[in-house]
Amino acid sequence: MFKTLIKKLAIELEKNGLPYMLIGGQAVLLYGEPRLTKDIDITLGVDSSKFDIVSKVVETCNLKALVDNPKDFVNDVMVFPVIEESSGIRVDFIFSFSPYEREAIDRAKKINFEEVLVNFASLEDVIIHKTIAGRPRDIDDIKSIILKNPNFDRKYIKQWLKQFDLSLGEKFEERFEYLL
Repeated sequence: MFKTLIKKLAIELEKNGLPYMLIGGQAVLLYGEPRLTKDIDITLGVDSSKFDIVSKVVETCNLKALVDNPKDFVNDVMVFPVIEESSGIRVDFIFSFSPYEREAIDRAKKINFEEVLVNFASLEDVIIHKTIAGRPRDIDDIKSIILKNPNFDRKYIKQWLKQFDLSLGEKFEERFEYLL
């Protein structure tokens, strides 16, 4: 079910010229230990001004908005939550155009899903996202990714976490160092 929907989404996002990468649990499945995930998280390299194009993708893929007034919701929180009603799979389209997200999308790994190339966040960018989220599930995901993939670009991760620390007044780099 997930694979079919992911392929459909990748085709439509590419067809509509929307830069993207899969993050979250779907990306963890690629790099870490298999685990249950109930949704698909997609970071889009666009701002909310491209809502109408994303809405067209949603419609073409037979997805239904989970909020009233989706355009207003996206303008407020930069996320468009939808669901494929037949399978119950939720998809969150995350609008983002920051320098970090643009670079992360450029670094995305193209994975062949039965002749369809799907953009997954790089291992390092999954670790960055999970470090920032910091929930217990995210910490477990980071540990499994690091254990399975010991040769990753620590410098890239630390560079971005340091920038997030400075701009947000957090200690993400310290959290990452502790996990190592």
